[in-house]
Amino acid sequence: MYGHDMYEGDWNRQQDMLNKLEKAINGEYRAIQCYEKLAALVPDEKQRKQIIEIREDEIKHFQAFTRIYNSLTGMQPQPKLTEPCPDSYAAGLEFAVQDEQETVDFYLDVADGAADRTIRKAFRRAAADEQNHAVWFLFYLVKLKG
Repeated sequence: MYGHDMYEGDWNRQQDMLNKLEKAINGEYRAIQCYEKLAALVPDEKQRKQIIEIREDEIKHFQAFTRIYNSLTGMQPQPKLTEPCPDSYAAGLEFAVQDEQETVDFYLDVADGAADRTIRKAFRRAAADEQNHAVWFLFYLVKLKG
């Protein structure tokens, strides 16, 4: 009786972590796609380079989360673009600021709830990067709105 309850609890925790990993992977996948589009819309070369650098961070996060997912499941995730990317530079910046800030909170929650040290470390590192990205995007948005 108790063994079954422990197994079910472990399975539920693992399933919860897999769901969070899938959400993180899809979010990073969307950021990669949208920031590529945003970089093409940006009017300034210096900003374009910074957005490309941010996109490269998102690729690293995507790869780290994919490795974790693969180590837990033995499978590769199937990322999906859950929402379309904004079509204008201003809308793209607004999306990016909000998305990055929400992602920081989500990643910190995942890190706090993770039993595995590698998972905690990956999500905390990604949260720190996302916070930095939010600052850049907010800076560009304020500059644009002048």
